[in-house]
Amino acid sequence: MIMSIGGSTGRVAGLGDKIKVTVKEASPDGVAKKGKVYNAVIVRTRKEVRRKDGTYIRFDQNAAVLIKDDGTPMGTRVFGPVARELRDKNFMKIVSLAPEVI
Repeated sequence: MIMSIGGSTGRVAGLGDKIKVTVKEASPDGVAKKGKVYNAVIVRTRKEVRRKDGTYIRFDQNAAVLIKDDGTPMGTRVFGPVARELRDKNFMKIVSLAPEVI
């Protein structure tokens, strides 16, 4: 992560937030190229997030999905579960591509 997009704090981002990222490793035939800077949205975090009903959700790893300027994902597949908070932030295409929404 390079920085979060929008808001007054430039250091902290959580589920569903847009961030600027750089690609550390990439497959040779993929859309993303190593060393390039892209926009992404956070779909999983190890830090727990409190929901309105009082429950907490936490994942085993941090993960983000690369997005275009209009908010649609660059790829055609999303691996692993994504958080339900993405639905509230209107990332419906990512939610529909994910195998599981928690």
